[in-house]
Amino acid sequence: MARTATYDREQALEAAMKLFWTKGFHATSMKDLEAVLSMRPGSIYAAFKSKEALFRATIDRYAGRMEAELSTLVADSDSPLAALQRHLHGLADLTPCDRPSTTCMLVKSLLEVPGDGELRDVITAHLDRIETIIADALRRSQEMGELSTEADPARLARWLQTSIFGLKVQAQRETDPRRMQELCSDLADELARAAGARS
Repeated sequence: MARTATYDREQALEAAMKLFWTKGFHATSMKDLEAVLSMRPGSIYAAFKSKEALFRATIDRYAGRMEAELSTLVADSDSPLAALQRHLHGLADLTPCDRPSTTCMLVKSLLEVPGDGELRDVITAHLDRIETIIADALRRSQEMGELSTEADPARLARWLQTSIFGLKVQAQRETDPRRMQELCSDLADELARAAGARS
């Protein structure tokens, strides 16, 4: 009879995700993982195969949550453009809440992992999916007449995603909530101008 797992996988992934998000892949040691997961090394390897596999699972968890939240925000809005602007305004929040960092885990991890390899491919694939969600929202916006017919949704999505990354990096160093709100508002207004829509 197979042994029953003595750990909660979802709870373990959440704890590991927050640790990797805070310290990064390389700076996180097996001792760190043992401590936050309350698991011995053998149990960690039995459950997740390797540190790299566990890191990949936490990246999938983080990105899946981000993709779902953005997709839901857009799907539940009558205006895709307004939904994207709300998303931008939401990035102004500097309150830690239950987040270990205000920097995007995907961006932080992309800068840390080697320039080639499976981990980088996993991260870039998630970033591509997020960009696709943004581009699809902009195409829908164009179909609804919100976005100029001269605009290129794919190109605009690349620009917007790059700007969002910049905002998330800035959030890591910014201490003044008002300044952060101004940056997010400026970008939301710039999106409207780039879309050829009224602010």
